[in-house]
Amino acid sequence: DFDIHHVPLDDRKTFELLSRGQTVAVFQLESGGMMNLCKNFGVETIEHIIALLALYRPGPMQFIPDFVDRKKGKQRVEYLHPLLEEVSRETYGILVYQEQVQQAANRLAGYSLGQEDMLRRAMGKKDAEKMAKERISFVKGCVETNGITEARANEIFDLLEKFAQYGFNKSHSAAYGLVTYHTAYLKANYPVE
Repeated sequence: DFDIHHVPLDDRKTFELLSRGQTVAVFQLESGGMMNLCKNFGVETIEHIIALLALYRPGPMQFIPDFVDRKKGKQRVEYLHPLLEEVSRETYGILVYQEQVQQAANRLAGYSLGQEDMLRRAMGKKDAEKMAKERISFVKGCVETNGITEARANEIFDLLEKFAQYGFNKSHSAAYGLVTYHTAYLKANYPVE
């Protein structure tokens, strides 16, 4: 009567296995780098798995040391702007997902869903002409929506642009994360099988 789709998503044995770096045969976590990251980070939730999968990519890997240190309390969690605390609290102030960049544009500059998606596309394609137009819209929106100075809005845009170049789609990472969790759950609870 076992059904993988009805296992608990907070299984202590599963997270202990991952935190020991015992990730051979665990989807997406088999490489030596991922084994070490799991051990160093200390995986405690499925959200951690999802974030680690998004971070362990050629671009965003640069944010891993800060992510780990912030989780462990070795580095202070800082937000690009106080309005972004809710958007990036689960990722320790680091924008890991494309959706977070889109939410940041909404909160700071009043972007609509359509405008957010246009920004995401321009950033993802690194289209200089479109990015110059987006910067103007973003800065204007920040000033008008939240009274953020032009200088600060430009600084924030620079940071958003850096994150967005590497941002991973959270829904994609979540789907991978669930399969990762399921394979780790099976290994932790049914090792013989």
